[in-house]
Amino acid sequence: QVQLVESGGGLVQPGEPLRLSCVVSGSISSIRSMGWHRQAPGKQRELVASITSGGSTYYADFVKGRFTISRDSAKNTVYLQMNSLKFEDTAVYYCGVIKGFQSYWGQGTQVTVSS
Repeated sequence: QVQLVESGGGLVQPGEPLRLSCVVSGSISSIRSMGWHRQAPGKQRELVASITSGGSTYYADFVKGRFTISRDSAKNTVYLQMNSLKFEDTAVYYCGVIKGFQSYWGQGTQVTVSS
């Protein structure tokens, strides 16, 4: 089993930054990819960014140039640095990992961008 705990969400104004953290624990060997998804009210969950075990990254077009995903292997933690936040970035952000052919998710952390 893999456990994921997100933190760092909150209420920010447009243009402000926020950094999300996700601590991964449990059976973490053979994790192929770690990523952040988000789900806004009334919308489907969507992939925001991901990073593979080899360090390759992927960003959704709507966050390119604003968000950065990174990881600290020593701390088993993956981060999402979010800059220049927009109203439309408001959502619950979920950390997820792919281990083998299974996906594991955290409980989510709310990010609200409001003036």
